[in-house]
Amino acid sequence: MFSEGDTVVYPQHGAGVIDKRELRRVLGEEREYLVIRILHSDLTLSVPADSAEETGLRPVMDDEGVERLVAVLTGQDPEPDETFNRRFRANREKLRTGDVLELAAVIRNLAQRDSAKGLSTGERQMLAQAKRVLASELRFVRGTDEEEALEWLDGLLAQPPVT
Repeated sequence: MFSEGDTVVYPQHGAGVIDKRELRRVLGEEREYLVIRILHSDLTLSVPADSAEETGLRPVMDDEGVERLVAVLTGQDPEPDETFNRRFRANREKLRTGDVLELAAVIRNLAQRDSAKGLSTGERQMLAQAKRVLASELRFVRGTDEEEALEWLDGLLAQPPVT
């Protein structure tokens, strides 16, 4: 499914480019790995090609995906009164899925909570990391740099939620 040169998103680290596919022998078994260079950091990941989708690796979104993303980002948090532990755990699980709309929902919910009540240090860090991951993808989709993508994202989050 994935080839050298493809731009992909890894859930915990953001957008990157597949530099190469290589065979490696691990524990006596030969497997093919995707070597992914994450663009907004000096990180290189190796992901087994046969389980890449299970890890949440996916292609960057298209224009239709951006429209769905905007709808989620500008929507209303459906469960604003959850307890901290439940909210934090649910958000962490959503981020691990690799689904861009789940990522957007976490960003939206945390941004709205921050405006209304403030965030804990852990949630503030989660929000910052989630925004970096999304901005790293948006830079490709919007043909911009990561800083401009973050500004665009912050502009959407500053708008009153659509109910």
